[in-house]
Amino acid sequence: MLESAADNSSILMIDFGLWIGLLVSARLLNPSRALDRMIFGSTAGALLVIYIFWCWHDTLPRLSMSAQSLWPHLFFTLEFIAVVYTLMSIVILFRSVDRSGQADRTEHDMRVRNAWPTVDVFICTYDEPLEVIERSILTALELDYPDFTVWVLDDTRRSWLRDYCLEAGARYITRSDNKAAKAGNLNNALTVTSAATNAPVILVLDADFAPQRHLLKRTVGLLADPGVAIVQTPQFYYNSDPIQHNLLATQSMVDDQRFFFDVFQPAKDAWGCAFCVGTSFVVRRDRLVEIGGFPSQAISEDINLTYTMLAHGYQTWWLNEKLSCGLSAEGIPEYITQRSRWCLGTIQVALLRDGPLFGRGHSAIQRLHYIHGILNWLCKPFLVLLLIAPMMYWFAGLPAFEADYLAFLRYGAPAILGQTIYMAWISRSRTVPLFMEATHAIVSFAVSATLISAVVKPFGRPFKITDKGGDRSAPKLRWKLALTFGLIAFGSAASIAWAFLSPYAASEISSRDYFNLLWAGISMLIAFIAFVACFELPRGDKFFPVNEAGALALAGNDHAVPCRVAALSTSSVELTWTAAMRPLTESAQPWLYMERLGWVAVTVAAATGKTALGHLHPTFEQRRRLVIWLFGLPPSDVVETVRITGVIAGLVRRGFRGR
Repeated sequence: MLESAADNSSILMIDFGLWIGLLVSARLLNPSRALDRMIFGSTAGALLVIYIFWCWHDTLPRLSMSAQSLWPHLFFTLEFIAVVYTLMSIVILFRSVDRSGQADRTEHDMRVRNAWPTVDVFICTYDEPLEVIERSILTALELDYPDFTVWVLDDTRRSWLRDYCLEAGARYITRSDNKAAKAGNLNNALTVTSAATNAPVILVLDADFAPQRHLLKRTVGLLADPGVAIVQTPQFYYNSDPIQHNLLATQSMVDDQRFFFDVFQPAKDAWGCAFCVGTSFVVRRDRLVEIGGFPSQAISEDINLTYTMLAHGYQTWWLNEKLSCGLSAEGIPEYITQRSRWCLGTIQVALLRDGPLFGRGHSAIQRLHYIHGILNWLCKPFLVLLLIAPMMYWFAGLPAFEADYLAFLRYGAPAILGQTIYMAWISRSRTVPLFMEATHAIVSFAVSATLISAVVKPFGRPFKITDKGGDRSAPKLRWKLALTFGLIAFGSAASIAWAFLSPYAASEISSRDYFNLLWAGISMLIAFIAFVACFELPRGDKFFPVNEAGALALAGNDHAVPCRVAALSTSSVELTWTAAMRPLTESAQPWLYMERLGWVAVTVAAATGKTALGHLHPTFEQRRRLVIWLFGLPPSDVVETVRITGVIAGLVRRGFRGR
């Protein structure tokens, strides 16, 4: 039996002192220093080890074939997996590397020698609408690089896209089937271009990703190192993901991948285990030829590519710079489909005979890093159990573990405090408690189902793309998911009520009951946040704040009034003006002048006083310049750190006012 404190006050004083110590440490230590990361990480990890040892030693009943025994053992097993994953994460985060200095030197070297390797730009597309794919095509054509060719890899065989590429100046490739999905599309392009340009470097872009003008100059030079096959850059998004959007937290909560891209991948790179993420990366053609092209045995061709390269002795480097922006999953179903595909792809690569677990050529560190990636998905079922555990206790009489609130305050609370403060510190304020758990909970049921089905049939399933673009102007209720989390939130609330109102309720609440009451409250909050996120808000045009001077003239009137363009999209504009002019009506068809576009026809959609919202009618060349203007630079309105007050305010507005 582990020692327990004698009274409440002593336990609370210990926890309070620990909380203050962790906060002071977070202020004094710097996450950019390796020693500080080791000190803070080891502290948080030690608290977690003490907690899981206590769970194993003091809270598990004797194993037997009964629900009272099997349920807590199942809970402990999945929690143990989550703890192992967290401890491995802490160790991985001991290291980090920033390649920007190396990119500076290699870019300078290429400029001095005037040696710019030829590049083939592959834009992979499958059924995306023109409004999405044009962003990638037009910005790629404007890359600031001496010698490159843009190839559009159309896996849907669309004649209109072929005609568009001809007009825009890109080259078009298609094939007769969709064998091997994205990997097959890339390999077909690899063959076609080898007979045309045979560029030694290939840039791969997904159809919704717009590269920044200097992407190639920043990345290509790093491939001069013979041990480097791939240089990967992070994914940024110019739109909010469905969780941010539906919780009204676009300007106060970061997207759920920022921690992975900005913190984890630089750490994995320092261990030699960063991996390709499928878009916005450059790869050496000769290395691809050496390994037989893009691997197609698993649906996650990106991570499979990295580990195939590692088996041949070639690394993926991570350049943590904002060099492209894409379209995040816009709806909850697409968001879940995307994560489930990543989960299945990770499992598939793990099971390959020449993969990172069973194949030759991988070091122990590389195998451990891949196991860490698998554990990331194996943690998701634990979230499911975490949410339903209070109901199991109150309605079925099955505690997840035998503990009272005093023991948990002594061993569990320090672990939670340590992890919460450490995560906020190491992520540079990119995480927020409860909301982060709710975000993962939304995909936890689908990922758990994927894991179970992968045991039966890991291979042979069709590749499911993430639908992007299209009309999202109407609100939608994802009722199946909302029902799931609504029932959990209601069941957790009912558990609390049952504790006091049940005819079987004890006359005095025990310490174990107090612990499960608190647990029910936390489960209710997490489920409620997820429930609210299932009510999808409509999305309109993505407006970019521009604040540009312009001029406005009514049709048939030579007099132009100075105005200011407050915001722009590829199809709409927000205008303000101060000079006197005839009031605009919805039937008016003024002309708008902007220096970058010239005179553009406008249809007024709404006008109030000296402000108006209008629809643009640009020519092909004007639209080309407009797309390059808006998507050729990283958006300035995307939040990069959490603002907790804004996150809570957004939840309150959605949860209690519906908007």
